[in-house]
Amino acid sequence: MPDIGPPPASLYAAHRKIYPRSVQGRVRRAKWAVLGILLGLYYLVPWLRWDRGPGVPDQAVLVDMQHARLFFFWIELWPQEVYFLTGLLILAAIGLFAATSLFGRVWCGFACPQTVWTDLFLWVERRIEGDRNARMKRDAGPPSRDRTLRRLAKHAAWLGIAAATGGAWVMYFQDAPTLMRSPLGASMETWFFFALFTATTYVLAGFAREQVCTYMCPWPRFQGAMLDADSLVVTYRDWRGEPRGKPRDAGSGDCVDCSACVQVCPTGVDIREGQQLGCIGCGLCIDACDDVMRKLHRPQGLIGFETLANLAASTAAAAALEPGPARHSAGMAARRPLRLLRPRTLMYAGVLAVVATTMLGALLLRETLSLTVLPERAPPFVRLSDGGIRNAYLLKLANKSREGGRYTLVLEEAPSLRLLVQDVATDAAGRPLLPVQGDGVASFRALVTAPHAAERQPIRFRLLDATGVPVAAAESVFLGPQP
Repeated sequence: MPDIGPPPASLYAAHRKIYPRSVQGRVRRAKWAVLGILLGLYYLVPWLRWDRGPGVPDQAVLVDMQHARLFFFWIELWPQEVYFLTGLLILAAIGLFAATSLFGRVWCGFACPQTVWTDLFLWVERRIEGDRNARMKRDAGPPSRDRTLRRLAKHAAWLGIAAATGGAWVMYFQDAPTLMRSPLGASMETWFFFALFTATTYVLAGFAREQVCTYMCPWPRFQGAMLDADSLVVTYRDWRGEPRGKPRDAGSGDCVDCSACVQVCPTGVDIREGQQLGCIGCGLCIDACDDVMRKLHRPQGLIGFETLANLAASTAAAAALEPGPARHSAGMAARRPLRLLRPRTLMYAGVLAVVATTMLGALLLRETLSLTVLPERAPPFVRLSDGGIRNAYLLKLANKSREGGRYTLVLEEAPSLRLLVQDVATDAAGRPLLPVQGDGVASFRALVTAPHAAERQPIRFRLLDATGVPVAAAESVFLGPQP
């Protein structure tokens, strides 16, 4: 039998389960505060009410798919105003770029939904199965009734949180009290998205966890383009911590190689190895290291939020000094204050200001009544028996206010053209009167006639209110036979 040799080495590392240890400190308290605020907003916003008058949803934030509306407190957006959502997404993206250039992966470490829900799931896991050592010991031991019951309780709690997450999501698209009163009467689409968000929350926060940040999320792979030497990132001050050793070892740095920073990391990275793809910048390693330094009666801040420029300056200043207070003082003295105003951040601030000003101006100048004119193309024009030419148009009036009314339609600067709108009344001058309801869209068919063969020419439709003031206009073209 021929020797086929050893099997090829795998290109992928085997998955290693991570058991993050709980930690207390100022960073952890900040993360709990952010988590509480974000989860509170997510779960409670669908229940906020906003009175918009009779016949209109009173939910403060609602995506009304049935009537094609997006309600956000006093703002009501129609489908043709999707550019507001585009502007909002641009604002969010530029804001994320600016925050990253200033504070590193602050979004990933504190506000990303994956981080927030994973933190919540980890808290539940610790409450039921114990902290890091207890979970590791229980998983390594033989199956037992205690382990089974704890796991069942944990997964039941996870599923409850996931179901609340999926339920809250669908409430952004349907009235929350109505849906809660009769959940069994919800549509199949509602149940589908409820099940989808329940399942994804359960799987991503309960099982995938750090793998989402390391392998699935694209953000870590291009965030480096937003960082520079003055960005504030979670950093190990190796100029102070190296060489590592026991607390009583002469000539060793402040790092005692206790691995506390690794044990609390939700992605399992060792911050002492420098900037890494897996580091989400949550800062929990800062709390863990500070706790060790306090117990050893050494200065805190061996791991901290630091700029790479300051790290390089401190390294150069402390290179010739032996470990001890003198090296620590020299390294800290070489640092400079955080530079918030830099060309990169000023550029982001300028773009944010331009986009925000543009959106605010568009919102303030937003028309409550719009007119859209669509020429009929089959046929483009009709030749009449008296030699005239007629074009047909579809008119759409969108009234975004609550009050309805009748508006006069006229053709501007086209005295030779006659205007007729089918199935509507006319005023004393023979001009069409178009009725439109409040918060609705009305469609009409208009006929424009030239008394004789006419060439192609632009035309302009204009709506006048009851006092004759122009309120909306739209341009189109009148087609005739080619000469």
